[in-house]
Amino acid sequence: MLNIAVLVSGGGTNLQALLDAQAAGTLRSGRITLVVSSKEGAYALTRAQNAGVETAVLAREGGETPAAYGERLVALLRAHDVGMVVLAGFMLILDAYVIRAYEGRILNVHPSLIPAFCGEGYYGLRVHRAALSRGVKVTGATVHLVNEIPDGGPILAQKAVEVLPGDTPETLQRRVMEQAEWLLLPQETEKLARRLEGSEMA
Repeated sequence: MLNIAVLVSGGGTNLQALLDAQAAGTLRSGRITLVVSSKEGAYALTRAQNAGVETAVLAREGGETPAAYGERLVALLRAHDVGMVVLAGFMLILDAYVIRAYEGRILNVHPSLIPAFCGEGYYGLRVHRAALSRGVKVTGATVHLVNEIPDGGPILAQKAVEVLPGDTPETLQRRVMEQAEWLLLPQETEKLARRLEGSEMA
């Protein structure tokens, strides 16, 4: 079975959606065997430990280049025989070395309908603030493969979410997570894992 690593930086709500899908048997073509956080103390680590998943903290060291960090990350992933990577609120942009090492094997979920409100600098509540500021009536989430352009990889799935009168960035963020991110990410993780498993068995 394909070993999946989930990369996190914060609370881990998308990680929890993946862990729940795994427990329910809807994520079955791969298994989450490692959760890597970019910082100590992220609650996502507690979620992983509660589910019996091995964890690691890999923080950027002072003055460390993205390339050097990427080499350390790939070494960690390879040491755990990871075949697929899911970014679930990971706040660092992956170096090209990582992307080449896992080309076509890295998924990301972004809280907008790409190409709206995406790219460098658009993450977390910033995305929802931008959507509300622009006055859009519909937003949503996108799951895509990762390439060397932030949020620029091939789109795999999108789901629209209505913007409601009186929304704040926080209420909109929660609804996008509940109605789009937590549904799309496990679904597309299973699809990619199944495809990768099939290609390795062929």
